[in-house]
Amino acid sequence: MTLSQLEKTIVRHFAAGPSAIGDASATAAFTSLRLSLESGEVRAASPDPDSATGWRVNAWVKQGILLGFRLGNLEETQAGRLSFVDKHTYPVRHFGPADGVRIVPGGSSVRAGAYVARGVVCMPPMYINAGAYVDEGTMVDSHALVGSCAQIGKRVHLSAAAQIGGVLEPVNASPVIVEDDVLVGGNSGVYEGTIVRKGAVLAAGVILTRGTPVFDLVNGAILRATGELPLIVPENAVVVPGSRTVSKGKGQEWGLSLYAPVIVKYRDEKTDLSTALEDLLR
Repeated sequence: MTLSQLEKTIVRHFAAGPSAIGDASATAAFTSLRLSLESGEVRAASPDPDSATGWRVNAWVKQGILLGFRLGNLEETQAGRLSFVDKHTYPVRHFGPADGVRIVPGGSSVRAGAYVARGVVCMPPMYINAGAYVDEGTMVDSHALVGSCAQIGKRVHLSAAAQIGGVLEPVNASPVIVEDDVLVGGNSGVYEGTIVRKGAVLAAGVILTRGTPVFDLVNGAILRATGELPLIVPENAVVVPGSRTVSKGKGQEWGLSLYAPVIVKYRDEKTDLSTALEDLLR
């Protein structure tokens, strides 16, 4: 079926609620969606120059992913000597040399329904969840997480223990989006629909959420999520973890400070040299 037909079928079966369970048409539609997600033909969010954020959320895709959980039964599966119990609609993924994805031994997992492009490097242990999109040349380092429906661009480096939050519900909520050539430092976290524009650098320990203001020292501005717009980190921004003094009440009396991410500069040649990934690692 065409993508337009697939969308209509998914929306219809999702709206049917529990009555879709056991419906062969619903299962076939979800399977088609899952394969389209894995091939990169369909995405939970797509670039859209006409949108205020530059991205369009495809709510029907998230409905389809949730439909897969509704339709699935628990079953045991085997992968080598390992045993798993999960919904049968989300089977264990297998990759071969022809896929061009490098998955280093040591406990990594890519869930069914995730797209992983050629040239991606997965260092153990890391996890990529259903609906996620990871583009060419990206490195997902040890203990890193790419959550449900998160969109990761080309040549991104998700450093060790970086957490890219996932979102399935509400279905119209924007997923986390990390655009091309971004460096996400170790132990960083990007959550709640935050968009990190291309070329940005998040230093180790930076945490970004919808409620986190970012202080741009270069331009003298405070960046926040507003109304329908998520928090957006500008292109080529270099963000480090900082703090701001509590100026009233007990916080002031006790000399407390609150966490605050700070843009200290925008990328230059020196920054590019210090963040470049060696081609040999790929």
